[in-house]
Amino acid sequence: MKLLLTSGGITNDSIRDALVELLGKPIAESRALCIPTAQWGHPMLGPATVRNFVAGTPPWNSMTSLGWASLGVLELTALPSIGPERWVPWVREADVLLADGGDATYLYHWMRESGLSDLIPTLPDTVWVGISAGSMVMTPRIGQDFVSWPAAKDDCTLGVVDFSIFPHLDHEDMPENTLADAERWATTIPNPAYALDDQSAIQVANAAVKVISEGHWKAFPA
Repeated sequence: MKLLLTSGGITNDSIRDALVELLGKPIAESRALCIPTAQWGHPMLGPATVRNFVAGTPPWNSMTSLGWASLGVLELTALPSIGPERWVPWVREADVLLADGGDATYLYHWMRESGLSDLIPTLPDTVWVGISAGSMVMTPRIGQDFVSWPAAKDDCTLGVVDFSIFPHLDHEDMPENTLADAERWATTIPNPAYALDDQSAIQVANAAVKVISEGHWKAFPA
């Protein structure tokens, strides 16, 4: 699977160009499924914000409203009750999976429970585009600062990549996301990490890792 791990979504031309490069064709010719599941695990999110992500209404319009050839919803909590014979073909037919933010440990739980995490290694040409927690779920650890789901056992996630992500660096609505906060957070993470603002993303393809940014970011060694 190819990855575009963003903090705030497709927020500028550089990140959009990186997405098109991973897709290998125009967005208008690509089939997308959006995954709102992570939102249910976060106490500050719910039906209204899920609706805004799926509908692509501002300020949640940086993922689903890009002009996809087709767009569907893949709600992971429903998948165990309908069986893989129904939902696996939906995923295989998609060019891109758009994973929203929320709580990464909750998303991790349902990726495993649904079986989606087991399917990922069989999808080499599919693109995963994450926003915030939708990106963090692909990392090995998110740090206790970002665990908000009460049932989470720890801060571990999928570990598809070998680095962690501190999102929303210096966001105006998140005073706890300063560079100093990111530096303190990085000391609790045993692997390499990146702090990204909402104009930054990380592209991963064929084991190559590349930071895409029109804003600011910082890398932290292990």
